[in-house]
Amino acid sequence: RHALGTLRLNSLGVGADGRNRCMLSPFRSKTGRNQPSNAKFIFGPSRWLRGLIKPAPGYGIAYLDFGSQEIAIAAALSGDQAMIEAYTSGDPYLSFAKQAGLAPPEATKETHKTVRNRCKAIVLGVGYGMGAESMASRAGISVVEARGLLCRHRDTYRVFWAWAKDNVNVALVGGTLRTVYGWPIRCGAGTRANDRSLLNFPMQANGAEMLRLAACMATEAGLRVCAPIHDALLLEAPLERLNEDVRHLSAIMVEASEKILGVLACRVDAEVVHYPDRYQDE
Repeated sequence: RHALGTLRLNSLGVGADGRNRCMLSPFRSKTGRNQPSNAKFIFGPSRWLRGLIKPAPGYGIAYLDFGSQEIAIAAALSGDQAMIEAYTSGDPYLSFAKQAGLAPPEATKETHKTVRNRCKAIVLGVGYGMGAESMASRAGISVVEARGLLCRHRDTYRVFWAWAKDNVNVALVGGTLRTVYGWPIRCGAGTRANDRSLLNFPMQANGAEMLRLAACMATEAGLRVCAPIHDALLLEAPLERLNEDVRHLSAIMVEASEKILGVLACRVDAEVVHYPDRYQDE
């Protein structure tokens, strides 16, 4: 019944050529991200419906996304060396566990899976401005344990937390927060201040600029970008050129991240689909 209830495809903007097109609503959100209609954009409904995405004969598609983008932005812009080291390790969640003394230096994703999952919920929750209660629900742990892990995060990444609190305080007293390229947010008269939203703004807004810059650079390079999806780009290319275009777009996305972050570059992960296979988002 639930699956049938989510199967509402009549609003998807599909043309005679079978392509899904809709207004991407650039700059609609406060952070400058796109906000297309969930009912009209194929990436809006339930994940399993994305299996409707299929490359045309002779073509392939690739989903390229920035790996742990918000963590990279927080680390680079705050200048927190411990967080930078955690990101560059390749696994910021396990690195946090080690830095906070929750796992030994030799720990791996396999040997300390439970600890890593708990730390992942905390690290991601901080980026989204979540409180201990939401983090506890996300990680399947008690609120007391979530609060303890949150305290460890504050102790481990003191530079980041000082930077984040300064940003919030500046906005609360009427100052303006801006991204690297100038997208602003300000708590003026008639607006409702939200500490969590202000804490999250630098990560989300600079992430939006990073993706926007990458999309512009890719288009100017002659690559066929089908759509931006939060922190990812969907690429289409003939099968004989697909791997080359994936490498090209990946390099462009890394370059775009360096322009935003300066001292750091975002990793880029790619999921490639060849005709006649369908896109799967697990």
